[in-house]
Amino acid sequence: MTAPVFRLDPLPSADVFVLGGPEGRHAATVRRLRVGERLDVTDGAGAALECEVRSVGRDELECVVLRRRSPAAAGPRLVVAQALAKGDRGELAVEMLTEIGVDEIVPWAASRCVVRWDGERGERSRARWTRTAQEAAKQSRRHAWPLVGPLAGTAALAERARRAALAVVLHETATTPLAGLARALQPAFAVEPVPAVEPEIGEILLVVGPEGGVAEGELEAFTAAGAVAGRLGPTVLRTSTAGVVAAAVVLADIGRLGG
Repeated sequence: MTAPVFRLDPLPSADVFVLGGPEGRHAATVRRLRVGERLDVTDGAGAALECEVRSVGRDELECVVLRRRSPAAAGPRLVVAQALAKGDRGELAVEMLTEIGVDEIVPWAASRCVVRWDGERGERSRARWTRTAQEAAKQSRRHAWPLVGPLAGTAALAERARRAALAVVLHETATTPLAGLARALQPAFAVEPVPAVEPEIGEILLVVGPEGGVAEGELEAFTAAGAVAGRLGPTVLRTSTAGVVAAAVVLADIGRLGG
């Protein structure tokens, strides 16, 4: 079994350090790690320490660094704009998107969303999405944790689509298959690595509508910005699963699925 993952930012420079606070408490009292067991400690941005437990306290661990791992080589970032969904379906989507390796999840206030993130309710909802992503990142042993962006409207997403290397809006009337769209971009990504300070450049954006679907005006705004209307297949998926399936297709196309 792979080692459990905990987060500590910044990562310590010493070869022996104490993992304390909430993460140390979780490791010592919930996971009940013992002397000699392995764990990974990450900064959430891709760097990680492969460690072994030297001693266990009441709510902390003393860890010995066995190996330091640098972030993986830069490549196309996969961003999913997920429309707000009723009940726990939004959090379910966030959980699965994190597990398969999406880099960023943007909550989208589509016109046909029943749910609205207004004021404090919106802040609490985004906090739940962020917490869900963090928990899923740990469960799936990710060293690079996804960002949950602020709530976005259609105009902001259209502008992001304009700057993306590829933007796809999932739509049931589309005739263009999603599979293969991202594969054509691979040579460009390989030749010109994406600078970390410009996340929109070299980015792949997937737009997932709500249960009521993407409104005609929204689709027009996205396609006017250069997005492609793409289709997964003959069936219509729920909003909580459509983005996950689409992201898996794109990650497979760019060689990152299961990486």
